[in-house]
Amino acid sequence: MGTAIPKQFLEIDQKPILMLCLEKFHAFDAAMELIVTLPENEIQRWKEICDQLDFKIQHELVAGGANRFDSVKNGLSKCNGDLIGVHDGVRPFVSVEVIKACYDLAVQEVAVIPVITLKESVRKVETEGSVALDRSKYRLVQTPQVFQKAVLDEAYQQEYKAEFTDDASVVEQLGYTIQLVDGNPENIKITTPFDLEIAKLLLRNNH
Repeated sequence: MGTAIPKQFLEIDQKPILMLCLEKFHAFDAAMELIVTLPENEIQRWKEICDQLDFKIQHELVAGGANRFDSVKNGLSKCNGDLIGVHDGVRPFVSVEVIKACYDLAVQEVAVIPVITLKESVRKVETEGSVALDRSKYRLVQTPQVFQKAVLDEAYQQEYKAEFTDDASVVEQLGYTIQLVDGNPENIKITTPFDLEIAKLLLRNNH
């Protein structure tokens, strides 16, 4: 993003993105245990932001690690309950309906993730040129990714691998099947200035 503060601290309509994420999960289940992993040197700044905005939703702060894998592992050590959901702190527009669908299915299945279909054509880059792919066989992955806790605990006992791009890939490495539910298109990951402008429009339209 090219900013001096973490992306999840950037504001949309005078409220940090991370705060919007927490509000969405609180709306789904006010009793839900919320664990937030942050760079250790940003924890105090987040506490000050919460104080300034009088943010009352209870959540526990955990120092993150060198990468996503280590950060999730650190947060997982503080989690209780039979189901664990892992969400990107820069996806503030996940719908409550999608959260519910993930948790409901995870009661029966060990791993559930939300996905959306592709609208654009897709090509695979090869050594000599590229080839068209059948986009109907591919999906874009979102969060929250919800797992039975015993399975996620087992998965995060593995050594880190570069191909672990999300929690589903970590669990899948152990041979578990990942179940899919329909995500919502607005559930974008805000990682660029363009994404931030889209997010502002989405929030404005939701008011």
